[in-house]
Amino acid sequence: MKSSSCSPSKFLDLGSAIGQKEVKKILVLFLGLAATCLLLYKTAYPLRQELNVNNLNSPRPLLDHTSSSSPQTRSKSISFREVLENASTENRTVIITTLNQAWAEPNSLFDLFLESFRIGQGTQRLLQHVVVVCLDFKAFDRCSQLHPNCYYLETLGTDFSGEKLFDTPDYLKMMWRRIELLTQVLEMGFNFIFTDADIMWLRDPFPRLYPDGDFQMACDRFFGDPYDSDNWVNGGFTYVKSNHRSIEFYKFWFKSRLDYPKLHDQDVFNKIKHEALVSEIGIQMRFFDTVYFGGFCQTSRDINLVCTMHANCCIGLEKKLHDLNLVLDDWRKYLSLSEQVQNTTWSVPMKCV
Repeated sequence: MKSSSCSPSKFLDLGSAIGQKEVKKILVLFLGLAATCLLLYKTAYPLRQELNVNNLNSPRPLLDHTSSSSPQTRSKSISFREVLENASTENRTVIITTLNQAWAEPNSLFDLFLESFRIGQGTQRLLQHVVVVCLDFKAFDRCSQLHPNCYYLETLGTDFSGEKLFDTPDYLKMMWRRIELLTQVLEMGFNFIFTDADIMWLRDPFPRLYPDGDFQMACDRFFGDPYDSDNWVNGGFTYVKSNHRSIEFYKFWFKSRLDYPKLHDQDVFNKIKHEALVSEIGIQMRFFDTVYFGGFCQTSRDINLVCTMHANCCIGLEKKLHDLNLVLDDWRKYLSLSEQVQNTTWSVPMKCV
């Protein structure tokens, strides 16, 4: 007759099985508690998303899914790199502008900006290459209704939605956010034309770009020499080729904001353009003639040649809107003429004086 008691070996096997079950229960309980603690910590201390190549390459929702102001159809996630790829030319060039709510309102600057492309000579086809970087959700929402290539660039802790007057603290933050972003565009291998949204595109500017310059910038006042960095520059219109020289220069430019904390990007550029490090980088700079790239500081002298007109030397949204509407009126009148005009008399600046 077999004994009903367990043999020593069977007893050890049973004890081992019971011990393993208890260990597994404790381990599962511990992991569950750890996951709960981690979730609570992230809720209380959300990680700040810095602007870097990894964030720009990672898919993110084009629309804010938590916003009560966005009941419309949700778009699929898309990275900034994908937006650039969709908009780029065959030689990987994009046209970039930035937009906030104040400039995106109906009948505001963004509408005029798009209209200039539609009525310009040779500019309609360029709209497909325009990427609009929106600095707040409402600007993105409006942009998405009017244009296919919009991207919402969130900046935690800063509200860029309202009108930012020249040289105010929020204006400075917005300008440096722009330089930071453009550095990333170059690092991703894209050439770009950056254009402020208060610039009217009247003709295709690409034929007027210099073939041999890494970095090309418009001017408030041009003194006749495209190689002279003492021209009064304006960062509202720049063409930059993606190469090691331009990337290193933009990194240096962005870093230099720490040395001049109260200056915006354009003034810092003027501080650093003659520094030895810029010469060592070897970046080739060119500066545009205001005959082709004019503005309210120095209007283009020949409407037969003008490519862009900028509402520079003008502070205040209402003033810009008034005078840019006059620019488009002047342009429409020019287009209606049967022959070229010999002398150009712009209606602007009127309020921007």
